[in-house]
Amino acid sequence: MTKVPTVYSYANSAELSTSLSTYILQAQSASLARHSRFRVAVSGGSLPSILASPSLTLNPATQWSKWDIFFADERAVPLDHPDSNYGLLKTVLLDHIPLDHIHGHPTVYPIDESLLHDTQELADAYEQTLVRSFAAKDAVKTPIFDLILLGCGPDGHTCSLFPGHELLREDIAWVSPIEDSPKPPPRRITLTLPVVAHAVKVVFVAVGAGKKEVLKTIFERPEEGLPCSLVNLAGGDKVAWFTDNAAIEGVSSGMRKASL
Repeated sequence: MTKVPTVYSYANSAELSTSLSTYILQAQSASLARHSRFRVAVSGGSLPSILASPSLTLNPATQWSKWDIFFADERAVPLDHPDSNYGLLKTVLLDHIPLDHIHGHPTVYPIDESLLHDTQELADAYEQTLVRSFAAKDAVKTPIFDLILLGCGPDGHTCSLFPGHELLREDIAWVSPIEDSPKPPPRRITLTLPVVAHAVKVVFVAVGAGKKEVLKTIFERPEEGLPCSLVNLAGGDKVAWFTDNAAIEGVSSGMRKASL
């Protein structure tokens, strides 16, 4: 039997956020039982605000000093630009971790602002950041994140991997540039599909009735090849979706429902 993603659905975003914190802390514990760091990649959009629950930021069980936070995708803009995923994460989450948190603060890996003029150089430099963190590339075919936290666009895109785009076929690079993103800003870098699929755990967050139709396509018509579907297919039961009831309404196959 094909292994399918797990869906956790909630009445509202507050319940979702609290439960997601529990899931993340379970992943942290499992990771730190295997090695000394908790390596996480995050995307932008509405995800950082959902992550920024006091049940994570203020929780003494969150061992922030052992977290390495990378970006699943990033826009080729300065770090203080409104479109920056780093800037968003800093504003809504990182700045809310108390200065005196018992477990300190995470190590965060933003892009190199000096390379914004060339997205290929920007992607190559970020890949080298991963190489230094995950071991020499010739010894590790694909970095294995402990957890990747992603959103789902209304078109089924995730990271900066868009439906029908040639980047979906990239299987060598860990990080790739994109100059023609259908969603502005057009210039970005992104983790590639094999890197996302190789994570120990992949979490998608999708909320609101506006996501209902695309989630139905993602789960029930994977043959359409939407990027989120491709992650589901490659990751199987390593993939978990955290949704509100409005987003998952009417989806009846391609997943199993569970509760924490």
